[in-house]
Amino acid sequence: MQDTGHPLVVWRFTDGKAGHENQTAGLLTALQERLPAEDYLFHTADCRRGMLACLRGDDPYGIEKPDPDLILGAGHATHLPMLNARRMRGGKVIVLMKPSLPNGWFDLCVIPAHDRPRHAENVLITHGVLNRMQPGGVHEPERGLILVGGPSRHVDWSDHGVQAQVCEIVERETGIQWQLATSRRTPEGLVESLSGPGYPNLATVLATDTGPDWLPRQLARAGQVWVTADSVSMVYEALTSGAAVGLIEVPYRAPQDRLVHGLDELVKHKQLTRIADWRSGQALQAPAGIFNEAARCADWIVEHWLRAG
Repeated sequence: MQDTGHPLVVWRFTDGKAGHENQTAGLLTALQERLPAEDYLFHTADCRRGMLACLRGDDPYGIEKPDPDLILGAGHATHLPMLNARRMRGGKVIVLMKPSLPNGWFDLCVIPAHDRPRHAENVLITHGVLNRMQPGGVHEPERGLILVGGPSRHVDWSDHGVQAQVCEIVERETGIQWQLATSRRTPEGLVESLSGPGYPNLATVLATDTGPDWLPRQLARAGQVWVTADSVSMVYEALTSGAAVGLIEVPYRAPQDRLVHGLDELVKHKQLTRIADWRSGQALQAPAGIFNEAARCADWIVEHWLRAG
């Protein structure tokens, strides 16, 4: 595939999960910063309903849509629809995860290092999952953001443990105006208990009261960001924004969990500060250089597939 001077045609497949769509949107945005690109979004539920049409030889993707140059997707439900789209209409398939099907079936597998992928010509290993955050902005030292997740199968969640750490941060950093943002996993009891002390420098923002652009705007301005350890995707979003990032500890059920390994690597390379180190006097530091994995992946695609000559 070479640059023909026409806009790049990108087909994105979504399973309806915001986190997966965030990944493909991040790569699409990075590509559009490098060359003109048209975006067409397909829902896997619609594709499944069109499988019988495929068996009949009909095209369920719409003949009015131009043939794709790139086909992007994240989430296991996108695998077969993407592969079928390539069979019927051409293009290169890029899966943004460790796929449940053989890697060799895809033109490119973009896999986070914490999933411990095997090296191969069609595997691009990233630091965390891709996201649509943009580095830069004016990170104001007096503005802080606390991102709280919730129970998951990976962690032994404790409302009390998280509350104690949040209160410690807010009480120590009185010169910072904090916003605490919940997620859809955050227990209601924790939200109520954090509202109880009535800290003048802390405001709580519920996930149900924010839109898709709220978090990017806040990350572009926050000088410090603290994230609970269960919310690994938000850790990488915060790092991409260029803010100084701290980790609120939540015990993982398996000490050798792949996600733990990824967080340990960030701490080792001084991209992330654990709250225990902060207690000992270590200041939160912004990432050294630009942390933007979506841009790095876009550069790889342009260099290997799109550059003429």
